[in-house]
Amino acid sequence: MSDKTLTRMDLAEAVHAEVGLSRNDSAQLVESVLSHVSDALVRGETVKISSFGTFSVREKAARVGRNPKTGEEVPIHPRRVLTFRPSHLMKDRVAAGNRGN
Repeated sequence: MSDKTLTRMDLAEAVHAEVGLSRNDSAQLVESVLSHVSDALVRGETVKISSFGTFSVREKAARVGRNPKTGEEVPIHPRRVLTFRPSHLMKDRVAAGNRGN
């Protein structure tokens, strides 16, 4: 496994190299796309990116949890959580990358 992390700057640099936009325009494009995705998720919409995966927001109900150290019951409040489900193509690409190691 690699310790490398893909950043916004890396994405902007890739857009610059692939599309030929200026570095500034590439950074603005990446920010705009990420902003649209984030805004849609905040509104509770599902974001599906073909051949990549689906981001969605799930509502989790209140429940009673337990502190593993003390065994004490603790209330867990209802909340919204972000989930990602990769597409079959993405799963296959990741699995193929694992075989190379």
